Amino acid sequence: MVERESLIEIVVSVGAVFLMLAAMFAIGSSYGAANSTLSPQGGQMLVWVIVGFILLMTAVGVALAYLLNDSDGNVSA
Repeated sequence: MVERESLIEIVVSVGAVFLMLAAMFAIGSSYGAANSTLSPQGGQMLVWVIVGFILLMTAVGVALAYLLNDSDGNVSA
C-alpha cells in the first residue's frame, strides 16, 4: 500500500499537471489558427503558462515539504 504522504504528493502533482494541460489546451483553442499555428499573443500566453507552472510546482514542493515534515526537525527524504 502507498504511504499517505506519497499519495498526497502524487495527487497534488498530477492535479497541477492536469491544470497546466487544461490551460495549454484553452490557449490553443482560443489563439490557434485554422492551419494549426498559434498566434503571437497565444505564444506569449503559452510562455506565461509554462512560467506559472514552474512557479506553481516550486510552491507546491515547498508547501508539501513544510506540511509533511516530521515535527522532530528531521527532513524526510
